Amino acid sequence: MNYLQPVILSGGSGTRLWPLSRSAHPKQFLPLIGDDSLFQSTLKRLKRIDTEHPSDSLSLLPAMIVCNKAHRFLVAEQLREIKQKNNQIVLEPIGRNTAPALTVAAFIAAKNQPDAVLVVMPADHAVKDTLTFRSKIQQAVELANQDKVVTLGIVPTTPETGFGYIKKGDEFMENAFVLDRFVEKPNKETAQTYLDNGNYFWNSGLFIVRADKWLKLIKQFHPDIFAACEKATLSAQTDLDFIRLDEKAFAACPADSIDYAVMEKIVETGEDALVLPLDVGWSDVGSWSSLWDVNKKDEQQNTIKGDVMLHHSHGNLIDAQSRMVACVGVNDLIIVETPDAILVADKKQSQDVKFIAEHLKNQQRVECQFHRCVHRPWGSFEPVDEGKRFKVKRLTVNPKASLSLQMHHHRAEHWIVVRGTAKVTTDDKVELLTENHSIYIPIGTKHRLENPGTIPLEIIEVQSGSYLGEDDILRFEDIYNRNSDD
Repeated sequence: MNYLQPVILSGGSGTRLWPLSRSAHPKQFLPLIGDDSLFQSTLKRLKRIDTEHPSDSLSLLPAMIVCNKAHRFLVAEQLREIKQKNNQIVLEPIGRNTAPALTVAAFIAAKNQPDAVLVVMPADHAVKDTLTFRSKIQQAVELANQDKVVTLGIVPTTPETGFGYIKKGDEFMENAFVLDRFVEKPNKETAQTYLDNGNYFWNSGLFIVRADKWLKLIKQFHPDIFAACEKATLSAQTDLDFIRLDEKAFAACPADSIDYAVMEKIVETGEDALVLPLDVGWSDVGSWSSLWDVNKKDEQQNTIKGDVMLHHSHGNLIDAQSRMVACVGVNDLIIVETPDAILVADKKQSQDVKFIAEHLKNQQRVECQFHRCVHRPWGSFEPVDEGKRFKVKRLTVNPKASLSLQMHHHRAEHWIVVRGTAKVTTDDKVELLTENHSIYIPIGTKHRLENPGTIPLEIIEVQSGSYLGEDDILRFEDIYNRNSDD
């Protein structure tokens, strides 16, 4: 039996897709193509591969997701939405690039199945032809079980300068080639020569390798990464649905990519590295222009989402999140409207949106990190109005969810139920509130808000006091094991 272990690497920030992608809610968790998020589509990509395998010898294990600890509740909620169960969610306390992420995944997988084949997939890519994709994975798994390390090279369609490239060498077998070398992102002229040559592929970031094979290689070429990741996993703690790596050990791990840490080195030493060509309508969804490429278009080649009106406009991507957007006589633009920010960019310069995101980060602007609607493990909140000594929010609490038992030192709160039923704890008193009922929470009062019902609970919260920051919170109990600053 061949055990197939999907490993989803979900550490990207997606700055080139600002203002939809933000650090607290990056692109992999957004429904940019269809109804599912990119992360959810990635999880579904290997579905049924075990039953499609002709020899019926594949066993598909629940996915392992390696993600930033700040995104853990987003990951858990999106898994719940698509009914994915028994997954392992590994939390990185700090980003250390893809090689350490794969190494901790290999250590965890090897505890149960040392010969499990890891299928390593970034969480933020799109694939149109999933049937062919799964067929290619099946071929790669067979080669991985022959002690090979396999990567998938995307058959290029344009002289793309935003991707690294892989050069194929001699044919190993039908539709499989010896990996000759990795190439950095080229300029336009060089990229055109790669396209004309026919021996170069886009570097997909997709890898297939046995867990024990990867651990052997990372120990050989990067013993410091091996040692740090081994210590981080041996000292890891289980917290709800999460595996928390040891923070001190993982922070000591050198940062490096899979390509640099191992793949380039095994090419140099003649180890068994192979590349399989992949032609499945792949996109890394790395910019607004690439999103325009893969989405549906109208007769004037416009990609539109939301309430959009166009006149004499061609080749645009317009995304209206909260208001009607009207365009007259504009061509080849990116226009993205959100409740708190609007982006207008030349489609040819969409890669440079990342500089706006970097500028916002340097200025510590909230628009870089959060949307107006901020997600929490219990639901979400959105500001409605604020002024000196007051703030108004709309809270949505998911069915059966609960906020922490908490207290504020500087603010009082007034809650008005507009939908659903609220269970409210104030000090030692517990009461149920229904629609149009309200309650006042004085400064310094221990309190908790719960939704005991089966429909979302909607609350209007009015805060008043001398300081209204989100960090004025002292938690006593929390079913999500959060700290006061989490």
